Amino acid sequence: MADFWRDRAVPLGRGHLVAVASVGVLAGAALVGNRIGLGMTLVGLGALATAAPALLRRRAVADLLTLALSGALLVMVSVRAADWVVALCLLAAAGAAAAALTGARRPSAVLLAPLVAGLGTLRAVTAVRRGLGVLAGSRRESLVVVLRSVLITVLLVGAFGALFASADAVFASLIPRVDIGLLPGRLVVGLLVAVLVAGAAHLSIAPVRWPSTSGGPQRRGARPGEWLLPIVALDVVVLAFVLVQVGALIGGHDFVLRTAGMTYAGYAREGFGQLVAVTVLSLAVVALAARWAPRATSSHRRWSSLALGLLCVGTLGVVASAVRRMVLYVDAFGLTRLRITVLTAEIALGVVFLLVLVAGVRWRAAWLPRAVVQVAAVAVLSLAAINPDALIVQRNAHLDPGAADTRVTGVDVSYLQGLSADAVPAAAGLDEPLRSQVLAGLEVPAPDGWAGWNLGRARAVSTLDGQGEATP
Repeated sequence: MADFWRDRAVPLGRGHLVAVASVGVLAGAALVGNRIGLGMTLVGLGALATAAPALLRRRAVADLLTLALSGALLVMVSVRAADWVVALCLLAAAGAAAAALTGARRPSAVLLAPLVAGLGTLRAVTAVRRGLGVLAGSRRESLVVVLRSVLITVLLVGAFGALFASADAVFASLIPRVDIGLLPGRLVVGLLVAVLVAGAAHLSIAPVRWPSTSGGPQRRGARPGEWLLPIVALDVVVLAFVLVQVGALIGGHDFVLRTAGMTYAGYAREGFGQLVAVTVLSLAVVALAARWAPRATSSHRRWSSLALGLLCVGTLGVVASAVRRMVLYVDAFGLTRLRITVLTAEIALGVVFLLVLVAGVRWRAAWLPRAVVQVAAVAVLSLAAINPDALIVQRNAHLDPGAADTRVTGVDVSYLQGLSADAVPAAAGLDEPLRSQVLAGLEVPAPDGWAGWNLGRARAVSTLDGQGEATP
């Protein structure tokens, strides 16, 4: 990574410097004193836009796709009002952008991408200084004169404008109001964001040179016997579990009650967490096993592919069982934010296993780490797109208490009242008296300025105004 620090000598050009300054000013104005909303989206998209042209020139199609997914996640920040959804979108957008800007290809590079992107901001400070020096060139003295003139102008206009405003109310109404108390915060945030944008721009024009293992000695795989024994044994256990799940699915409630001594809803409730853990552990086992799989001969490769393929197929059955259990659990006990999140994560893991199967056909997986990042971004984007808080209201309002056990007495109104403004349109469509009960507890923030505008909050306010409800 020594080349990483040597590349700080590459200066940022005029276009990049203008973009860095513009996004910094926008961030200072939009992010301080406002709710997270349209301002955050515009700042994030502006930061990504500074890096996109360089990726386009390099024809880094996969990185551009990942960057586009990051941008889509940032758009969701101004669409959804639920804080937990916004937080997930911001984290996923940052991770996807880091992977795209650093050109991460290997699993270790993907994991280190956020750290390397952070170090890139430190490297960019020198690039900005060099870029300003190149831009000034022989006109350095002229530039100093212009800056000095601008500073004196601002001081004079500010002083006289303040005096005139205090002397005449009409004149004061024509002057845009600036909250001086927020000025220090705006300056700090604007500077920090400008540095981050400079780091993104510099990573795009001076990409990271990750260490390559292509020229080194060939890694020696494990012996076929010692490798196949644990993998085949695990295949047998996983496939046996899947066959049991098929039997339970075909047999239905009577089969479960007869063999396990519990209701079908209780059976669905048991073991979901363990199945998620099995999915994650299976992915780790496949990754390690593929690394040490014997492949010296075509016969070794066939046996390795067969053993790992069976494990992946069996784990897909585990994923299907986990999803089925969660669906039954939701039918009986209702939908919550945690349940919909872990269900989305489990489905995303199933997609990853499908990609692993595709990569294993020809033992070519160089594209897989980037694809996993993209799957994670799409999963979070899909979660935000379905509007989970509204879905929770719609699903739980029609919960059938008779489908569960005696502990379920009906709709948990207090839980629905704790949802975000995204749930207001769905709650407004409920039948009375549930509609009034839920709406009475939902908090809808007052309309914000342009920087804090959010579609979810705007729709909530519009819905309440249209039905004559008072906004808290």
